[in-house]
Formats: sequence, C-alpha cells, structure tokens
Amino acid sequence: YSDRFKRIFDIVVSGIMIIAFTPVWLILGLGIKLTSKGPVFFKTDVIGKNGKSFKWYKFRTMYSNNDPHLHQAHLENLIKEDKGYKKLVNDPRITAIGRLLRKFSIDELPQLFSVFKGDMSLVGPRPCLPYEFEHFKDWHKLKYKVIPGMTGLAQIIARNREDVTFSDSVILDLYYADNVSLWLDLKILFRTIPVM
Repeated sequence: YSDRFKRIFDIVVSGIMIIAFTPVWLILGLGIKLTSKGPVFFKTDVIGKNGKSFKWYKFRTMYSNNDPHLHQAHLENLIKEDKGYKKLVNDPRITAIGRLLRKFSIDELPQLFSVFKGDMSLVGPRPCLPYEFEHFKDWHKLKYKVIPGMTGLAQIIARNREDVTFSDSVILDLYYADNVSLWLDLKILFRTIPVM
C-alpha cells in the first residue's frame, strides 16, 4: 500500500463524493445563509503532516465573530489533564442548524476538497488547531508523520468516549501511522458510517 496508491485512492473517492454531494451542499449552504449571518464555510489554519499548517474548510456551524477562548481552555485542560474527549455541553456559539450538521458530522464534508488537493487523506489522524498543537508533548506530535485524515482509528474507537484518554487516542493514531494499509483504511472507512 504505497503512498502513491493511497493518493490515487484518495483522489478517486473524494472526486466521486464531491460530485455526488454537490446538490446536498447547495441545500445546506442555503440553509446556513438563511438561518444566521456570515459565510457558508468556516476557514482556518490547522496542523497537518510534519507539523505544517494548511487551510481547512468546514460548513459554518457557529455564529460569526464568536469568542474562541472557551474552546481553547477546554482543549488545553483536556490535553494537560489527559482526559477523555468530551464536547462542550450547550455551547452557545453553535447555531440551530449547526447542531444538526455536527450531530451527523455533515459539517466535515468540505474537507473532501482538502483530500482531493492532497493536504488530507480520507483516513489518518485528525488535524488539530495550532493552539491545540502547542500543548502536545513531543511524542503526541509523532502522529503527524503521516497525512491527516477525515476519519481515523481514534475517531471510530474513541469518539465521545470519556473512558478513552487523550493519550489513548494518540496511541491509536500512532498505531495507524505505523501500520498503514489498504485493508486498515477500508475497515476504518466502513466503521466510520455507524459512528457518525
């Protein structure tokens, strides 16, 4: 399962999905614009392979010009105290349609363009925000020796599980990075559907 074959697989699958989901995106974009002020897409810098940053796109699920400090403090505490991942409850920054998009991970669909471009893969460790990366220990950062993905081993096993610590999720990502294979990618992709 060479890097070249993985790249071809990513291009073909993401290209097909981009075309297939285009009508859905138009409907979602209209819904986002009609229910809150601001752009359809949320754009930010995230950390990818070898610690390099790239532009990352999602459907906007929050009100524009919100204060990020609440989320920053939440992630810093999660990493430093090595807790299981738990989303903020009743986050006031999230719009009504945003809650629906997040529940089924539909807000992540624009990342298919990042996969097609080559900044991401369909499967790999999830990219992280720069302020999150700042609190990583050196061994945490090793998971980015491979291209980050839309879904990964940590997502299908540790998603919303408080009994799986942050370090546990990193270990899962490191296992993936050391054992990349087509069979493992396919298993993760198929197991992602019920998790979502």
